[in-house]
Amino acid sequence: MKFPTPHTLKQIATIIRSEYIGNDDFPVTGMNEIHVVEVGDIVFVDHPKYYDKALNCKATVVLINKNVPCPEGKALLISNDPFRDFNVLTQFFRPFQKSPDPIAKSAKIGRNTVIQPNVFIGNNVIIGNNCLVHANVSIYDNCVIGDNVTIHAGTVLGSDAFYYKNRPVGFDKLISGGRVVVEDNVDIGALCTIDKGVTGDTTIGKGTKLDNQVHVGHDTQIGQKCLIASQTGIAGCVIIEDEVTLWGQVGTNSGVTIGKKAVIMGQTGVTKSVAGGKSYFGTPIEESREKLKQMAYVKQIPSILKRLEK
Repeated sequence: MKFPTPHTLKQIATIIRSEYIGNDDFPVTGMNEIHVVEVGDIVFVDHPKYYDKALNCKATVVLINKNVPCPEGKALLISNDPFRDFNVLTQFFRPFQKSPDPIAKSAKIGRNTVIQPNVFIGNNVIIGNNCLVHANVSIYDNCVIGDNVTIHAGTVLGSDAFYYKNRPVGFDKLISGGRVVVEDNVDIGALCTIDKGVTGDTTIGKGTKLDNQVHVGHDTQIGQKCLIASQTGIAGCVIIEDEVTLWGQVGTNSGVTIGKKAVIMGQTGVTKSVAGGKSYFGTPIEESREKLKQMAYVKQIPSILKRLEK
């Protein structure tokens, strides 16, 4: 998430009431999670296990809960609760805005686009030309939809990320300030849910087709010309490269990558990243031929045991 205007380190520290290490006028241009940070961004870290990763990523400002040596060219914000203060910044730069109208006045809708009854379109949404949005679709704030997109009834774009910190008093939610971006020529089936990024974008690439009842988690990147069948659940921060096929009831772990033109057969659990151009099956996931051989061998066990008993 980029700020509307660049801020200084001192201004950011004032917003969250924290100490800082770096020049008062050190430039800060945005904030992001570690997997999508760019130069000028703030990233937060609150566990020693991840200090090195945060301090050496592309972000130039690290919101951290310990005063550590500051790498050259970076700045630190010292907080006793970086998770809380990251939420403070999200609420400051992208606060929730109530929309009194079914279609927000700030929404932009392109030529020849049809909006069916009972659709909600939030603040600052952009919808391109020649789209069809069926009844009872909800499109949350800041979503961007390209040209020639069809969205079927009951689908939700831009719901919050499923991201919580376990505290003694209960689960503390990481507030979502990102977007959903749907590129041109995408079809989205009925009753799908696509979560917005925590601070970045959840993206559906050009020409991709989603069946009914598909879930896409926060910050996931789906490439071009993918086919995703019904009841598939894609976790957060997944990368699905171009022309991938996911058949019904596939589920993925977070943070995995599925390579270009891979085919994932139905009811597979994608427990790790897999290379493109191959077919996969089973849980844990393996190449489908190998997995099917294993299943055939297992079926032979009873007859083998009977022979041994003789």
